[in-house]
Amino acid sequence: MTDITLPKATAALGAKRHALAPEIDDAFLALSKKVFADGALDRRTKQLIAIAVAHVTQCPWCIEGHTRGAKRAGASNEQIMEAIWVAAEMRAGAAYAHANKTLAVLEQIDGD
Repeated sequence: MTDITLPKATAALGAKRHALAPEIDDAFLALSKKVFADGALDRRTKQLIAIAVAHVTQCPWCIEGHTRGAKRAGASNEQIMEAIWVAAEMRAGAAYAHANKTLAVLEQIDGD
């Protein structure tokens, strides 16, 4: 298989997914609805968190869906971009922090 593109979500694919595991699909949809409802965090904040996570997990459908959800929940373009920058810093921060592992290995190898 040489086509590495991801298929666009469609109603037909959703129906097929549901038909193959209806109880699990229903449970997942209920979880998603509950998770993104207002609670200790409002819907807008939850959508901004989801946008940041979607950029770290690099899920194009999540990026699209949660950007739309954030806008519906009242997020500004600036808030959405700032959430993306938080994600970028966290992703880069992990690489920065993990450099300590490399330094420790180098110390073992070099005997410092």
